[in-house]
Amino acid sequence: MARPAILITGAAKRIGAAIARHFGENGWHVIVHYNHSHEAAETLSRSLPSAETIRCDLSHSGAGVAMVEELADKLTDWRVLINSASIFPPDAVSEMEPEIFGDVMQVNAKAPVRMAQTFLRLAKAGGDGGRRVIQITDQKIANPNPDFFSYTMSKHALSATIPMMAMAASEADRIYGIAPGAILPSHDQSDEEAEISHRMNLLHRRTSAQEIAEAALFLSHGRLASGQTIFVDSGQHLVPQPRDVLYLAREQAS
Repeated sequence: MARPAILITGAAKRIGAAIARHFGENGWHVIVHYNHSHEAAETLSRSLPSAETIRCDLSHSGAGVAMVEELADKLTDWRVLINSASIFPPDAVSEMEPEIFGDVMQVNAKAPVRMAQTFLRLAKAGGDGGRRVIQITDQKIANPNPDFFSYTMSKHALSATIPMMAMAASEADRIYGIAPGAILPSHDQSDEEAEISHRMNLLHRRTSAQEIAEAALFLSHGRLASGQTIFVDSGQHLVPQPRDVLYLAREQAS
């Protein structure tokens, strides 16, 4: 394979799709992971210079590991794994719902960590630049609020693994995080609510998914020391917020 390969989980839609397009346009062979979004994944794959799709339900324990093992066996130059897939169900800080908590921790924390471990153990990367794991977290790791309780816990858990895995990785490999702010509409947000919520940051501007993609491409070159997280949120993590911006915007719009 002439192009270096990258696997992006949750790449059929939203931020994952923006990352996939950016890497594809910059000379990479993109593996577009999806679960339910088959048509969107195939459409995206066909639009890129070099791409393929792979389906995997990350809610099943061990499925992500098996996917990485399968890809590692056939890819000769697999340099980057980006874990972008996540689920974002609403739940309250007042009482944990065990089923929601279990599902969220599996998809958002356990699966990406186990996939990263397997990738670093098995993937073959061309050249001497080593391999890169990029975990997509959330600005909530520095700016938590009580909403989306299990989701926020899962992103804190995933974030905590980044410096730990960096300490244990080989000298050539790098483990990074990207912490996005509010970028795309969530759940049933209206356009008006999204316009308000996405400007609730230090710069009062909307951060685009393209900015996340550009940060990911930058990190893929390994120019930062391993274990670091980049916040791409127009300073949202520096503005304390008592609730998720989805609800703050809804209150303001009404």
